[in-house]
Amino acid sequence: MKARNWIAAAAVSIATIAAAGATATHVGAAEPGSVTAATDLADYQWIPGAASAKRAVYWTQTSQDRPALSSGALFVPHGSPPAGGWPVVAWEHGTVGRADACAPSRTDFTMYRDYIGTLLARGYAVAATDYPGLGTPGDHPYLDGRAAAYSAVDMVRAARTIDASLSPRWVAVGHSQGGHAALFTASVATAYAPELDYRGAAALAPASGIVDRMLPLGGPGVPEPDARMKTALGYLLGGLHTARPNFDPTDYLTPVGRRVVADGDRLCSDDMTARLEHVQVADMLGKPLSDGEFEQVARPVLDVPTTGYDHPLMIFQGTDDIDVPASGVSKQAAVLRADGVRLDLRRYPGVGHMQVLEASADDVDSFLRQLLR
Repeated sequence: MKARNWIAAAAVSIATIAAAGATATHVGAAEPGSVTAATDLADYQWIPGAASAKRAVYWTQTSQDRPALSSGALFVPHGSPPAGGWPVVAWEHGTVGRADACAPSRTDFTMYRDYIGTLLARGYAVAATDYPGLGTPGDHPYLDGRAAAYSAVDMVRAARTIDASLSPRWVAVGHSQGGHAALFTASVATAYAPELDYRGAAALAPASGIVDRMLPLGGPGVPEPDARMKTALGYLLGGLHTARPNFDPTDYLTPVGRRVVADGDRLCSDDMTARLEHVQVADMLGKPLSDGEFEQVARPVLDVPTTGYDHPLMIFQGTDDIDVPASGVSKQAAVLRADGVRLDLRRYPGVGHMQVLEASADDVDSFLRQLLR
C-alpha cells in the first residue's frame, strides 16, 4: 500500500479509538507491530510458569493492506533467557467468538491455559494474538487467514518491543481457527517481516476446506450440521462482511438468520453454540450458499494459500475430529504438496479436536526444538 493510503486509513482507525474513549500512545505512523499500549494482565489471567504477563495493543494490517489495531498477550517464562534471548512462539487460538469480550487477552485463556503453560515450561516465550477486532475497535474478520497471519507476526514484533529478552527467532503454532491462521502465517512470515528470524510453523487441526464445507448448506438433501458448525456459519457470514464489506450476507439470510449473525457479534462460542442447538440451517438460510457470490468472495479470503512456504511446516491432526474432519485436512495437505509445498502430516488415531493438543504436545515440542536450535 502507498504510504499516503496507509496514513489516511490509520487516521480513520485513530479517530475510531478516540471515539471509543480508548487510550492510545505512539499511534503516529501506525507501523505494523508498533505498540500503542502495554499493561500487566490481571492476576486471574496469569498462566502458571509465567514470570511476566502483559496485554498489548498494537498496529497490524487487514488482508486488504489497511491498518488495523489488534491486541494480544505476552507471556515470558521464569529463569534467565538462553543465549540470544527467549525463542518466541506466536500462538494462534481457535474459535472464541467475534465479540470483544471473547478476546483471550480479556479472559482467563480457558481453552488454552494448559497448552500455553506447557510452552512456557519448555522454555518458549508466548506471543498470543487475539486477532484484529477482538478486543480492539472494529469487527473481527473471522477466518480471514491473511489478517490473522499479519496480526500474529505483528504480535511478535510488538512482543520484542515490550520485552528486550526475546529472541528474533520465532515459530508459529495454532489450533483450529488458529491452525488455519498458522498456515497463512507460514506463507507470509518471511516476506512480511524479514527483520525477524522465522523458522517454521505447526498447525494443529487446521480449519480446512472451509468454503467447500459451507457451499452445500441451505441446499436440498444436505444433512443437518451440528450446532458448532452452525456457530461457525454465523460467525463466518458476519466475518466475511467485515473482511469484504461489499459482500452482503443478508442476501442469504432469513429474518432468523439475520438475528443469528447479529447475535454472533455479542455471543462467545459456547453461548452461541447453545443458542443454535435447536435452530435449523433451513431456518437461517433463504438460499444455498452455492448460489450467488459467496464462493467468489469467500475463496480469496478463506482458502489456504499454496505459495510462500519457505520453512518447515507440520500439520497435526486427530483422526476422530468432528469439528475439523481429518479427511478435509488430508485433502488440504495433498493440495499443498501438489503445488510443491514440503510438509509433514502427523495423524493421531482415535483423537478428537481438542484432544490433539495433548496428544501431539511432545511431537510439537520436538519439531520446534529442531527449528529453533
